[in-house]
Amino acid sequence: MDPVLKVKGLGKAFKDKKVISDITFEVHKGEIMAILGPNGAGKSTSIRNIMGIMYPDEGEISFLGEQVKHVPRAKIGYLPEERGLYKSVKVIDLLLYFADLKDYPLKKARERALDLLKKLGLEGKDKSSIEELSKGMAQKVQFIASIIHEPELLILDEPFSGLDPVSQELFKKEIKQLANNGTAILLSSHQMNIVEELCDRLFMIHRGQKVIYGSLDEVKRKFANFKCTIIGENELSVLERLNNVERVEQTGDRSTLFLTKDVQINDWIRQLSAELDIQELTIDRISLHEIFIDIASDRLNGKEFLNA
Repeated sequence: MDPVLKVKGLGKAFKDKKVISDITFEVHKGEIMAILGPNGAGKSTSIRNIMGIMYPDEGEISFLGEQVKHVPRAKIGYLPEERGLYKSVKVIDLLLYFADLKDYPLKKARERALDLLKKLGLEGKDKSSIEELSKGMAQKVQFIASIIHEPELLILDEPFSGLDPVSQELFKKEIKQLANNGTAILLSSHQMNIVEELCDRLFMIHRGQKVIYGSLDEVKRKFANFKCTIIGENELSVLERLNNVERVEQTGDRSTLFLTKDVQINDWIRQLSAELDIQELTIDRISLHEIFIDIASDRLNGKEFLNA
């Protein structure tokens, strides 16, 4: 089955500066895929090329197996990072306006709007104007506007920014349901814990180029080295001298040891010195957040990931 979205070899330059180069990935039906990277990495440029807000200098975009200049606007939903709604307009009128722009039946749109308002905790707010709503409520309305027409491809740019924990849970539940119903979702976020919870695959950009592409499990197996957390009163210098330790972060009696890629965990545990004070010990792989930090801070060279 063809992917819903396929981009191949996208490149874009502004004046003499190459912003993105050879951006290639796919998003499938019912999949949540993360597009990640530090600020200025090229995420927004990639999204704008897919949307047709700007056009790439090179590369191809395919939608449902057909090459296109951009994804058909009636088939795509988009929640931009920069929020913006008509403040004096009533919520229901605004949602019906966006549905009409996508050629979606208005009777069906009204029913869907009221249902989504209820699901996201905005029941009874349909006659309120946007300016009467809190920032979080307005963000929920803009999210509904991006999905009111049941798009086949949904692009969410920092959808959780500024939301309280309860609202984040509502968003996550609805995003999962959209994917379960077959929507292909491309999600950009700096909240790595949410990405780990929601996304099936991820594509990470650094300095306009791919550094990671694959399922979350593949990425963790390839790039997430082990770390060991020890609770106890231990000298930093003693921990740093242990075999296969790349670096140690220590706060009070908590020490986190980041281990080398080639470590054999069972052997490593056995060689721990009896002189160490170990009240508690846990071993797991570093998180996606820590992988992100390592790449963004150039602690790990992107070429190491591409060649892994």
